[in-house]
Amino acid sequence: MATKSITFDSIMRDIKARRFSPIYILMGEESYYIDKIADELAASVLSPEEQDFNQTVLFGADTNATTVVDMARRYPMMAEYQVVIVKEAQGIRSLEPLEKYLRAPMKSTVLVWCHKNGTIDRRKKVITMAESIGVVFESKKLRDYELPRFVEAYVKKNGASIDNKSTQMVAEHIGADLHRLTSELDKLFLAMPREGDRRVTPELVEKKIGVSKDFNAFELRNAIITRDVFKANQIINYFDKNPKAGSLFSMLPLLFNFFQNLMVVHYAPKRQNENDIAQALDMRSPWGARDYMAAMKVFSARKTMDIIGKLRETDAKSKGIGKGNTTDGELMKELVFFILH
Repeated sequence: MATKSITFDSIMRDIKARRFSPIYILMGEESYYIDKIADELAASVLSPEEQDFNQTVLFGADTNATTVVDMARRYPMMAEYQVVIVKEAQGIRSLEPLEKYLRAPMKSTVLVWCHKNGTIDRRKKVITMAESIGVVFESKKLRDYELPRFVEAYVKKNGASIDNKSTQMVAEHIGADLHRLTSELDKLFLAMPREGDRRVTPELVEKKIGVSKDFNAFELRNAIITRDVFKANQIINYFDKNPKAGSLFSMLPLLFNFFQNLMVVHYAPKRQNENDIAQALDMRSPWGARDYMAAMKVFSARKTMDIIGKLRETDAKSKGIGKGNTTDGELMKELVFFILH
């Protein structure tokens, strides 16, 4: 069962099918997937009646590997399995007792090792041993361009639909904190009817999450693409007065990603239609390619390169390099002026 290419979805499928491993080492910067897997194991391996005597939760700050291993070596009471979950396992320093345990693990124990805010060095023997008999999963932070796909998948999983604008509004306003992102989406589901028309709309996002459907980074990008100078300046001025609605730090990654992709499109061998562009940018669907089709007509390859340079310069200034007394609001206005003129 063990493989270095194990995914979150494959792990969840195996758990639901009751194909359990004796060891799960869950590690990485993104706590969301670690918590979801651990919670699924806690809920699925044992029945509620069996959990009282056969499920143990330990915390790395309050225990050590020897104690964990002693727990893991116990036999279950009137159940097929026992479950031992170690949360915040990054607090445990020595993994030698765990390594010794993995030489002959208990078949009746499901040991879940949750190591957050980093990873265990994959060169360590404990990782190789765990991979040979169970699951080693690295939970990585999603990149900004991956968030819309995550939002769409989560909404679909919850029996609803979402349009492109709403997807971008949610992703850009909340960012890559998946716990917060899913919590905010859950608010939207509660506001929808249980059956029938379950659509996430910009109006619903604005009402329940509090991000303006007209003044957000996504709308700023649209104004820039269409060279709507008035609308772009409206949004920038709104951001300057309402930093929570949009900031230089949320705007820069979005624009940099867009113009970086636009440069790829400019030099793609085939760029005659949306399907060509989607293929050049490795998009799963061509719905986002129309923005690049429009932008190619407005921004030449040379201008695009200059904009990328300006974005890098602005990013450096936002971090204090050569910024002087310039405010973030002034940096935003200067950047947008450069892009549009």
